[in-house]
Amino acid sequence: MSRYSERRADGRPDRSHTVTRLAVTVLEPGPEPSPRPMVSRDDRNTAPEHHRRHRILALLQDDPARLWRPAEIAAHFGDVTLHAMYRQLSRWADSGLIHKIGPGLYAATAWASTALQPAGKR
Repeated sequence: MSRYSERRADGRPDRSHTVTRLAVTVLEPGPEPSPRPMVSRDDRNTAPEHHRRHRILALLQDDPARLWRPAEIAAHFGDVTLHAMYRQLSRWADSGLIHKIGPGLYAATAWASTALQPAGKR
């Protein structure tokens, strides 16, 4: 018995065909995203509520169960390099301010996956 006997009618050809022509569509590029800064802004001389740590912790607390990537946070604020964002988030996770869920994933609260419920029989 063939292992392909259960093939559905999904529109794919049953046999290989010779390609005789090719159509290429060239799309116009979209707007350029704003570039990340070359250096991070120094916020040591600003008011505490304007410090990056305070702003990022407030962002994470707005949706505590959301998993954030450093690139998303850096893009959201736009005043920090990606390298500095990785270092700061790692440092804050080590000190217990935030939780590192996995490689490059951070959240405000401890996060645990929940098991899926078994599908009901029909």
